[in-house]
Amino acid sequence: MSSQNLFLQGIYPFEGAGLDSPATIHEDLAHDVLDGVVNQPLYFRGGNTSSELVTVVLLRDGRPVRWFPMSAKGSVNVPLRVVEDVDGGSRIELGLFAPVGVRGSVVVDLGMVEH
Repeated sequence: MSSQNLFLQGIYPFEGAGLDSPATIHEDLAHDVLDGVVNQPLYFRGGNTSSELVTVVLLRDGRPVRWFPMSAKGSVNVPLRVVEDVDGGSRIELGLFAPVGVRGSVVVDLGMVEH
C-alpha cells in the first residue's frame, strides 16, 4: 500500500478567545481520515506574531492530543517522537488557546502521512 503525505499549513490571523477551550483557527486546518486509512501526525512547526504566549493544540475528534506552546513572537519545531495511529473515521484539526483579546497571526505546518 502506498503512503500519501498531507499537510495542514498556512498563516492565519486570530483574536484570543481565552484559555478554557481551544478556538478554531480556520476551517482549512481540519482533516477527516477516511475509513480504511491510517493517519500519523509526524511533526509540527509553528510561529506566533503576537506579544503573548499562545498554544496551538492538535485535536482528534475534538479532544486535545498534543500541545504546542509558542512564546511571544516565537516559533517551535516539534518532530513527534511518539507517533500514534489515527484510524479512519477520525477528524484531526488544529485549535488555538490565547488570552482573551490578544491579536496576531499564527504560522502552522502540521505534517502527516496516511497509508
